[in-house]
Amino acid sequence: MALKMHWIVLVVGLAVIAIITLAMSFPGPGGMHPPPPPSPGSQPPSSPDAPPHGPPGSPEPVRTMYAPGDIPRLTDQAIRDANASLNAITAVPPGERTFDNTVLKFDSVMTAFADATDILGFMGDVHPDPVISAEGADSKEKTGMFLVGTLARRDLYEAMSGQTPRNADEKRLYDLTMRDFRKNGLELPDDRLAKVRGLRENLTLLEVRFSTNLNNDDTTLVFSREDLTGLPEERIGSFKRADNGSYLVTTQYPDYLTVMQYATKSDTRKRMLSAYVNRQADENTRLLEEAILLRQQIAHELGYSSWADYQTDGRMAENASTVLSFLDRLKAPLQEKTRQELAGLLEVKKGIDAGATSVDAWDLTYLTELQKRREYAYDEEEVRAYLPLDGVVEGMFREFGPVLGVRFEEVRDTRAWAPDVRLFRVINTSDAHTEAYLYMDLFPRDGKYGHMAMFNLVPGRVEHGSYHAPVSAIVANFRKPSGTTPSLLSPDDVEGLFHEFGHAMHESLTKAPYTSLSGTRVELDFVETPSQTFEEWAWNASVLASVSGRYTNPSEKLPADLRDRVILSRTIDVGRTYARQLALGYEDMVFHTSDGPVDTTAVSDRLYREMVGIPPVPDGHEPATIGHFMGGYDAGYYGYLWSKVYALNILDRFERDGLGNATTGADYRRFILEPGNSRDGNTLMRAFLGKDPGIDPLYSFLKITPGEGFQAGS
Repeated sequence: MALKMHWIVLVVGLAVIAIITLAMSFPGPGGMHPPPPPSPGSQPPSSPDAPPHGPPGSPEPVRTMYAPGDIPRLTDQAIRDANASLNAITAVPPGERTFDNTVLKFDSVMTAFADATDILGFMGDVHPDPVISAEGADSKEKTGMFLVGTLARRDLYEAMSGQTPRNADEKRLYDLTMRDFRKNGLELPDDRLAKVRGLRENLTLLEVRFSTNLNNDDTTLVFSREDLTGLPEERIGSFKRADNGSYLVTTQYPDYLTVMQYATKSDTRKRMLSAYVNRQADENTRLLEEAILLRQQIAHELGYSSWADYQTDGRMAENASTVLSFLDRLKAPLQEKTRQELAGLLEVKKGIDAGATSVDAWDLTYLTELQKRREYAYDEEEVRAYLPLDGVVEGMFREFGPVLGVRFEEVRDTRAWAPDVRLFRVINTSDAHTEAYLYMDLFPRDGKYGHMAMFNLVPGRVEHGSYHAPVSAIVANFRKPSGTTPSLLSPDDVEGLFHEFGHAMHESLTKAPYTSLSGTRVELDFVETPSQTFEEWAWNASVLASVSGRYTNPSEKLPADLRDRVILSRTIDVGRTYARQLALGYEDMVFHTSDGPVDTTAVSDRLYREMVGIPPVPDGHEPATIGHFMGGYDAGYYGYLWSKVYALNILDRFERDGLGNATTGADYRRFILEPGNSRDGNTLMRAFLGKDPGIDPLYSFLKITPGEGFQAGS
């Protein structure tokens, strides 16, 4: 997941929010583009004192243009400024300390630090210039170390201890801030506090390097034209060519998925899958397994039996036992559903290989595509023709805007970090006030974050009597335009875009008063709720028709019969899809409830066999490729399934009232999006639903038999 979040959240581990495609891997507008910036490396030098936001008169809400050397200088300056301001807090004599000059001042200082550095670290994930990208990655390391040190400062903890909040928002801020200090060891003696700080600093380095390795991975396979038999000609034509005429196919998601869906040769698919799950295998496996040991030590020093218990303390699940109980209730019914689906795939395989006796891991995507064609009589490429990216983005704004009471206006004269990046204002329809800014960076390039995510760049909060507009970015890797053909999306791509848009609206429409409480800075097992609510819109017949329009004739909508078959086909692999999610949830919990060294590959392979029902690709090291385990979702991957329960409960109300119901949308904005972490997730859900959420909508969605009763959040 790739969302850079606010300072406290980063220290306790959460670095990103992203969609996980619910299969083997992690799964992008053309037409209207801003003018391109100077080519990488030729940016005009900036003033050494330029702030990390747009220059005066610029339409940019944040500064996005950097010359080599800018990011290290700005990072160091931000750290110096923050340290000076924090030292001023601790210098206030004990008798003169107030809530304003300690707790609120601390939140203000750390907000300024986030404003200064979040965008700098983000450049490490997206900037096309490898020098500036590397400086961004270094900035993430420096800021991570600074944040670890800040939450280990006993003088700050003591300066804020015992202060008296004056209202509910202040109490929430105080309680969560002090809890984060305690969870970082401030109740330990000095020697053990120093040990925890050292362990955390080492952990930060491992996590940043893991992510940087994946961003910089350039794994490329060489295929002959025969190897690529079955792929659409347009896709084959998009691949680079070697001097001998061979095709160079990367492991970037669009290339990977095309091969896995269409290559008729089993060996081609096997080679691609093997390469995909072995990206950075040696180095990242080592980093992950070292991180797991460090997390164990930190948890034990802090008095927790496991890292999973440490991480879930303060979340809705509360402890690892509750998480495992939740996962266990889904295990048997999903295994049974997966067995049934695999039997269907084997029949499809026998249709092309009469002697087939089993389905292999590299067959799943290919056979599922064949099954869709046979049972629902359509080819994904046929559907893509009706889903050009520009039209889908415009349709998404058109569908969600009235529900949320906002409209979206493109900022045309902007220059961002790469030519294809677009910037939008989120404008309140009632008073024309700019609520937020949203960047969209939707095509793959070398060195870019490789999956789909929403990044927080500037947090929302009350400042000087008004609300400071949040800034966020949706980062994706959709097919690039090719020749006269624009970027064309699959239905799953539309779902992914809607998912990240849900995160972006959670971040954009917050009204929480403090950075620490605003937007997506909620419990990790609640944070996927808005995103997984909005992704369901992609499978509504009227919405899918509305956002569609044939790229050669936008007025030609997705035909109703084809649209309905697309929606029906979604259920074709729901068992395998969510069994895979469950396997990853278990995998994460095994990693982080273990005591001692963990063979991450062996655990992953065992759980894949157990939940998916077939062996994984031989000699794969998939945990090395999953950024979540080192990007803030460690002991938190279960949150996707947990949050899905809440999302489906919310969807039930929308479907009763109508997806476009503005009154329901206003309630959703008021009770779910605006509060941020001002109140806990269960309180927000009860306010929106008028009752406690239950798990039945998830069983119904998965079409599995309900197990023993489970109350979400109980």
